[in-house]
Amino acid sequence: MARDDDPEPADLAREREREWQQIVENFGERVVLEPEEEPQVDVVRPQVPDEDLDDPPVRDQIHPDDEFVPPTPPPIPRPPIDRLLAWFGVFGIPAVVLFCIVVGISVPTWFGLLMAAGFIGGFGYLVVKMSDEPRPPWDDGAVL
Repeated sequence: MARDDDPEPADLAREREREWQQIVENFGERVVLEPEEEPQVDVVRPQVPDEDLDDPPVRDQIHPDDEFVPPTPPPIPRPPIDRLLAWFGVFGIPAVVLFCIVVGISVPTWFGLLMAAGFIGGFGYLVVKMSDEPRPPWDDGAVL
């Protein structure tokens, strides 16, 4: 049901056509906006006596005896020799191979096979030595 204040369909079509015509006529032109005047704000700065300018106030004065001195950390634990050799096999042998490739050193076949066996053996040894026990579900690995 049509309301009394609704425009006629012909009037509505003419209004839409007029709006589209305005859009087409103004296409590509940019509207120039006048800059608005910003209100002037007076900044009030407190008056500071000249004697305070030489020595700025120190807020956090800590007595030297009250400073926190952390304890010396424990020495880095050294892995057992078998695990150290296994880690060298996993990381050291690929580094040696990469160095030989970059420099252009050709190694004998038996030495290349020995390095491949060292890499695979070191990786296998580290996998075998891994713990089979599952971690507790609440353990996030943090040590306090």
